[in-house]
Amino acid sequence: MALAHKPYLNCIRETLTAAMCIQNFGCQVVERHNKPEVEASNTQRSEELLMNPIVIARNENEKVMIEGSINSVRVSIKIKQADEMEEILTKKFTRFLMMRAENFVVLRRKPVEVRNGV
Repeated sequence: MALAHKPYLNCIRETLTAAMCIQNFGCQVVERHNKPEVEASNTQRSEELLMNPIVIARNENEKVMIEGSINSVRVSIKIKQADEMEEILTKKFTRFLMMRAENFVVLRRKPVEVRNGV
């Protein structure tokens, strides 16, 4: 089982390593205001500072979308929930991350709108 996931997880690890090459970059619209570019609204977003979103999919129910920019990274995860046990585990894992949101610089507590099926 673990060997089947290894190429998928290695691909995610390498992509995240590349996307995490971020730097401190101030907002181009408002002076002395530093906000994550991937979280900026469409009116304040600078398209030249965003990387193309990367979707890594193992199958239809297991996907990761990585959106990077010059100063931030957003990771959207779709976890397989084939049965009731996996649904419970996913809910517990999500709650675990949300309870520790203060330890992260940015952790969106609500899902982004569905794009590219992620």
